Amino acid sequence: MKTEKHGNCWSAYYDSDTKRYFAEVIYTSREGREQYDYEITRDIFDRLGTFKRDTDNEELIRSAKMTYSFENTMYGTLGPERMVWDEEANEAMNKCVKKSKNTKKTKKR
Repeated sequence: MKTEKHGNCWSAYYDSDTKRYFAEVIYTSREGREQYDYEITRDIFDRLGTFKRDTDNEELIRSAKMTYSFENTMYGTLGPERMVWDEEANEAMNKCVKKSKNTKKTKKR
């Protein structure tokens, strides 16, 4: 099974150890950075990447449970600079992303 999917502003991950799915949407511009993390379902993960427009993938991700947001722009923050709604899910996603990046490094060697 594929454990990672990517688009222009989004990435999705499957953690085979915990059997959980996560996604992040990140916007970066000269005005600042916004990041939103979600715990998604298998159905959402399977559907990601099947749309013609990348914004449709982002909308699908946004239908899931948000676990973390970071919003910081040159115009001031749009909300709390950092907000974690689900600490456990946020930590699980960070571990999953880190494991995915380490696997890529190991494969390149």
